Amino acid sequence: MIPVAVAGAAGRMGETVCAAVDEAEDMELVGRADPRLDTAVADVLGDADVLVDFTQPDTALGNVREALAAGVHAVVGTTGFDVDELRGLGGANVFVAPNFAIGAVLMMRFAAEAARHMAKAEIVELHHDAKADAPSGTAMLTARRMAAASGEWGADPTKDEVVRGARGGAGPGGIHMHAVRLRGLVAHQEVLLGTTGQSLTIRHDSYDRSSFMPGVILAVKSIAERPGLTVGLDPLLGL
Repeated sequence: MIPVAVAGAAGRMGETVCAAVDEAEDMELVGRADPRLDTAVADVLGDADVLVDFTQPDTALGNVREALAAGVHAVVGTTGFDVDELRGLGGANVFVAPNFAIGAVLMMRFAAEAARHMAKAEIVELHHDAKADAPSGTAMLTARRMAAASGEWGADPTKDEVVRGARGGAGPGGIHMHAVRLRGLVAHQEVLLGTTGQSLTIRHDSYDRSSFMPGVILAVKSIAERPGLTVGLDPLLGL
């Protein structure tokens, strides 16, 4: 039985994680930390082997450091902070994923493969209107992997940007990235690639937060066997 505490437990993702842990036969929910519950992370670490963090970029790093200092592994779904700050921290293991949906992991892998064969690419990510960071962690990781796969992209022909920012932001490799925030959405991403006479669209949609739970549960079960920092679900899926 794996004792699990959840940081950000009163948020929508946190509530979903708590429910998934409760339903898992080999896990036990031992703590819910959230300012809205008047419960700090320090209050829930004593009985936990793993802390799952779905909070905010300005608090996640401190939560992870506190967990590691207590010898508690950390599984982190919060994005918007520099993951490199978690490298070299001792005490326990850390697993960070910008997206726990298995379909999103496959989307990123397919996009990196397609980038080797196409001349141009842009990324459009669409999320709910409460998401604090933009572009999303998934979009940034997708662009980094695509840039690593292909260093040559066609030049942007835009000469007159009538509305500043209309072409989005230039991410890794100069790939243009566009962030949509809209009530009613959960998490969605399109990778648009084009070359002479053709285009390819790779899209993933999460319609419900339950789509992330198989990945979260897999990370909680696996983290004790993965020393140091692990980024992304790929190694857990054999990719």
